[in-house]
Amino acid sequence: MHSFMTGLARKMAMIGGLILSVLIILTCISITGRLLNGFFHSDLMEGIAPGFSKWMINLGVGPINGDFELVEAGVAFAIFAFLPLCQITAGHASVDILANSFSKRVNRFLRMVTEIVFAVVLVLIAVKLGDGMLSKLKNGETSFLLEFPVWWAYAASLVAAIVAAIVGTYMACIRTLEFFTGRIRIWDGVEAE
Repeated sequence: MHSFMTGLARKMAMIGGLILSVLIILTCISITGRLLNGFFHSDLMEGIAPGFSKWMINLGVGPINGDFELVEAGVAFAIFAFLPLCQITAGHASVDILANSFSKRVNRFLRMVTEIVFAVVLVLIAVKLGDGMLSKLKNGETSFLLEFPVWWAYAASLVAAIVAAIVGTYMACIRTLEFFTGRIRIWDGVEAE
C-alpha cells in the first residue's frame, strides 16, 4: 500500500512539475514578447527601420494573450499536485527545538495529532474546492481574456486536492497505528529509533 501511495504522490508531483515548467516557459516567452513589442514600437526602431518594426508588430510579436490567466490556473494546480509528496515524505516545515526534548512516545503522539490535523484540513480543502467547482460550473463563469470556463481550473486542482486528501488520510492512519503499536511503519528520517 505504501509503495502505491508513494508512487501516486510522485506521479502527481511530476505532473505538477511539468505544468510548472510549461508555465515558466510561457512566462518567459510572454515577457520577451512584451519587451520586443515595446522595442519595435520605440522611436528608435521607428526611425531606423520603420518597415521592419511594422512587419514584426504585424507578425504578432508581443505578450501571450491571457498569460496571467494560464499561470493563475496552472500554479493553483501545481501547488495541490505537490502536497501529496510533501505529506508522504514528511516534507512540511517543522520546528523541533522543543520536540527534541520530549520522549519518543510524546513525539509519536505529536506526529499522530499533526497527521490527523493535516488529513482533516486536506479533506476540508478538497470538499470546499469541490463546492467551488460546482458553483463555477453552475454559473458558467469564464476567464476574462481567454474566456475558458473557470471550473476547468477548479476541476484540475480538485483532482490533485483529492489525491492529497487520500495520501493525508493514509498517513494519519499510519501514524495512529505507529502510536498505538509503538513500532514505526514508515521511516521518513524524522524520527530516529
